[in-house]
Amino acid sequence: MPPGLAPRADEPQTPANITDADFPRPMKAELRGLPKELALIVGAHLVAAGALIDEDPELAYRHAEAARRRAARLPIVREATAETAYAAGEFAVALNEYRALRRMSGGPDYTAVMADCERALGRPHDALRLIAEAKETPGALDDPGLWTEVSLVEAGARSDLGQHAEAARVLTRAISARRGPAMSQARLRYAYAEHLLEQGDEVGARQWFEAAAALDPADELGIDERLSELEGVTLELSPDEDDQDDQDDQDDQDGEDEEDDQDDQDDQDGEDEEDDEDGGTVSSGTAGDPSVQPSAEGDGE
Repeated sequence: MPPGLAPRADEPQTPANITDADFPRPMKAELRGLPKELALIVGAHLVAAGALIDEDPELAYRHAEAARRRAARLPIVREATAETAYAAGEFAVALNEYRALRRMSGGPDYTAVMADCERALGRPHDALRLIAEAKETPGALDDPGLWTEVSLVEAGARSDLGQHAEAARVLTRAISARRGPAMSQARLRYAYAEHLLEQGDEVGARQWFEAAAALDPADELGIDERLSELEGVTLELSPDEDDQDDQDDQDDQDGEDEEDDQDDQDDQDGEDEEDDEDGGTVSSGTAGDPSVQPSAEGDGE
């Protein structure tokens, strides 16, 4: 078999159901320089990686790695490896791949994700250094989307270093600038709400979560769930758990009824003995009911 075509023992199989008809046009353009059979294998692994990155990032990364072993010089392969490695938590690999892509492109597009990799690797100072370099480069952060991402990572790095006031300043400055689409602005507000929550300001956090929700009507950020958590809303029990609780309640009630019956019998026996001793007549007065009613729990609003 020609070099590069044989699979390694630790890599996923080449998807047989993917053909070159499934390759996007930019991918076809980059794969054109490879032998046809090799291009089909590399392309199939790339398509699989893209399809799996959200569902199974680790498997997606293995597919991207399979493509990289065969065509490491192609930017599209390095980008797929970087993105899937990042999604799978392989931050050292992702950082190396993004560095290679930055050398290939010469642009600032990967600044935010590279800085975030540095954060994930426990190096917030290096993350801030990358961001400072981008800020000093004219035009590097003109794109509103990239500027938003850089602001989010910068605030996170400041928090990592315990510089919470500076992190808040970065976020509030970015929010005030009102740059970029609604979702970018929603993410900034969400991040500021999380920052306030970490500092113990639940009232402020709730206000900023609500501000973010107003810009995210589809709830892509999962803000409704965060607000529910702040309100102390509990999840409903599953049917199985409900059934078990009903059975437990019935068992408790049965136990109480048995105890009540025994107490009544003991009281009656004692009264009979006293009557026998005194020779008196038992009055027909009503005795107190000793049964215990379950206490009502609060609604837990």
